[in-house]
Amino acid sequence: MKYAKFYLPLLAVILIKLSFSQFFAEDAEFGSPQKPIRIALVPSQEAGKVINSTGKLIDVLKQKTGFSFTIYTPSNYIVAVEAFGTNKADIGFLNTFSYILANSKYGAEAVLKIVRRNGDTTYGGQFLTHVDSGIDSISQLHGKRIAFVDPASASGYILPKALLQAGKIVPAQEVFAQRHDNVVMMIYQKQVDAGAAYYSDPDRKTGEIQDAVALVLKQYPDAKTKLKNIGFTERIANDPVMFRKDFPREMREKIVSALVEYANSAEGKKTMSGMYGIEGLLPCRNEDYQSLRQMLKEQGMDVEELVKKTKK
Repeated sequence: MKYAKFYLPLLAVILIKLSFSQFFAEDAEFGSPQKPIRIALVPSQEAGKVINSTGKLIDVLKQKTGFSFTIYTPSNYIVAVEAFGTNKADIGFLNTFSYILANSKYGAEAVLKIVRRNGDTTYGGQFLTHVDSGIDSISQLHGKRIAFVDPASASGYILPKALLQAGKIVPAQEVFAQRHDNVVMMIYQKQVDAGAAYYSDPDRKTGEIQDAVALVLKQYPDAKTKLKNIGFTERIANDPVMFRKDFPREMREKIVSALVEYANSAEGKKTMSGMYGIEGLLPCRNEDYQSLRQMLKEQGMDVEELVKKTKK
């Protein structure tokens, strides 16, 4: 009992402190250390590198804006989208399809568009196959086993799937590998007949390849000679930087200004190249992503069905 006399008052003090801490955290000013701005990142095959680069970015943003930030790393594209509906994300570096869905469901707004190496402001997908496959064109993919990235990946599924549907090409089996590098490895290892992943032109100065094959070269140095491209998809606007619908306007303008200034600086280019190959940022509008919406409609791709596939 003598211990109870000591520990019970101590426990009461701790509980009171925790209760008040939670209250003040909820009542804290948005953008403060107690209630930081949450930045959601698209799932990546190089998550550690991306998070490290983003960590440097948010340090700079804090210096330039005075706001505090924290990183949110969802497990997949759809979890990232839902974060805008459950108050887990305020800003998102997400892919194009994720934006279309987040905009449709939760009113998220695309404010900036990523610029990649070579000054590219658009991107697309490609079909790859092994040089030993005997496949030389997309038309030969009918009845074949094909690897895709994720049902919510524009370059790794939506654009390639639309291309197949337009040509009335029906695969024997579709495999979702979840990441672009996994697709490339499956093709290299001959687990599938072909696969779809993102495509970017080689660097204009160095000739260095920038597409999905580059992701596996450390593990498979001969991949660029063992794999071949058999066709490209349409191109769409690069991934956006989005803000939740009710994000305070003045705060948003301050953050956007800081992002653009840093992304277009020499130091910023070096840091942000680790974030999905970002070379700069440009203003964008919701209308910039209308072509993908139209493609989904024309090809009869149901957004909710894509979501269900992603959740499996």
